[in-house]
Amino acid sequence: MICRSEKVRLALTALALLGGNALYSLVVAVFLEPSGLITGGATGIALAVNRLAGLPVSGVMLVINVAMLLVGWALLGRRFALSTLASSFLSPLTLALWERLLAGYVLTQDLLLCALFAGVGIGTALGMVIRVGGSTGGMDIPPLVLQKYFRLPVPITMSVMDLMILLAQAVSSPKEQVLYGIVLVFVYTVVLDKVILMGRHRVEVKIISAHTDELRSMILSEVDRGVTLLQGEGGYLRQPCQLLMTVISSRELPRLERLVHAIDPACFMVVSEASEVHGRGFTLADAGPAPRDGR
Repeated sequence: MICRSEKVRLALTALALLGGNALYSLVVAVFLEPSGLITGGATGIALAVNRLAGLPVSGVMLVINVAMLLVGWALLGRRFALSTLASSFLSPLTLALWERLLAGYVLTQDLLLCALFAGVGIGTALGMVIRVGGSTGGMDIPPLVLQKYFRLPVPITMSVMDLMILLAQAVSSPKEQVLYGIVLVFVYTVVLDKVILMGRHRVEVKIISAHTDELRSMILSEVDRGVTLLQGEGGYLRQPCQLLMTVISSRELPRLERLVHAIDPACFMVVSEASEVHGRGFTLADAGPAPRDGR
């Protein structure tokens, strides 16, 4: 019997897959199809075929996704194919729905606005799908096949394929659409990275001070975060010292700085970004009293 928490997780995963693919398809229908912008992946191929032969974008995407799904099933295994199954069908089916509902609708003819909003929308949609462990399928599959059988790096082969798709569209597209299409790809790449790491960004703080015990007690009691004590040695006088390390959210940083400087205004403090943090207090549910040291 599936426990309640597992049911909630599955429901949220299904919602994210549906929402991500629906948003992706909406962006294609509202911004890409009317503006003539170019893009990569299966969507780029489908848009190119639509402009050359007049075939529906959603239909061409469905054919490409199903073909790639079968290739993935045969060469990468059943488990991988199942992870791409949802997006392989949801994306073209929701696009067909948006094309029917928004037939002939043009939100804006400004190519810059189309490129920017399409980039934000596509990056957000792909990030939603990837965050829950889903795969977008389509033209993401050939690079994985090449990696498995020829040991070629996925980022390089994926970039080369996207570049080839962009160049193929550039031949028959006006120069403006090509340039704005490059802006679109850049924007959704940046947004995708941000969405994937959203909510996981933390701040790592290191403190060197003569008031180690007071600072440690303050972090444990006032900030309610764990702290680790590291043994160090001064580089000039070669005297032993202790370094305090703690990981907090960015919102907690100003308060921590005020509390630290109230105890030791002359302390040496280093603040750095931590793109992702795993462990008790961040990604693990509390199963009892949390150990304060060593986090």
